[in-house]
Amino acid sequence: MLETIKLFTENWLNIVALVWFLICFRGYMYYAKRKSYTTSCLASVMHMYRKEWMMRILTREVRISDTAAVANLERTVAFFASTTMLVLAGLMTLLSYTDRAITLVEHLPMVHPSTPLEWEVKLLVLLGLFVYAFFKFTWSLRQYGFVSVMIGSSPLPSDGLDEKQLQAHATRMARMGSMAANNFNVGLRTYYFALAVLCWLINPWLFMLVSAGVVYVLYHREFTSPTLKTLMMSTKL
Repeated sequence: MLETIKLFTENWLNIVALVWFLICFRGYMYYAKRKSYTTSCLASVMHMYRKEWMMRILTREVRISDTAAVANLERTVAFFASTTMLVLAGLMTLLSYTDRAITLVEHLPMVHPSTPLEWEVKLLVLLGLFVYAFFKFTWSLRQYGFVSVMIGSSPLPSDGLDEKQLQAHATRMARMGSMAANNFNVGLRTYYFALAVLCWLINPWLFMLVSAGVVYVLYHREFTSPTLKTLMMSTKL
């Protein structure tokens, strides 16, 4: 019991920093998802564009350009998935050189003294984040594959289906495309927050500050950015 109390008192700042990070990380993920249902944002506006795209697909006999566009999206996701594997390999290697890494950064300004155990815990948090991002990227990749299959199975204009059936199929394809894009977006957000965790290796206070800064940057880009305003110029939102 005394050892537990001692461990907490010696590492209270790191514990507070980690809790603050988890609040920022999970809190923003939850907020952004719920907010997108009621407020115009990149996710909701892009879903409208995807639905318009899928409706136009159903009016075309030849859909080579559409499948090429989906393949291009898949390549982007695959790049991040493969990059994440390289990052994970690098972090696993760094775990074997904890003492050397501490020596390299201990002379930097603002560096908070850390024990090898604290460094390993921080690296394990980074590892966990990139593993989470990898799962999101690979699931997004599979979902884009599903979109390709759905496009391939789409009815042709000559099939003579009624408007209700066409709308239903376009909605399914757009929803699957949005699910894939949202998983990719979560992976990208995780990369942003992983950059904040890097600051934890220097100073817990800097870590907390950068975590809050990441939330601000993500909110600005997804809810108030000029990009969003440009996309909304041709929508009814």
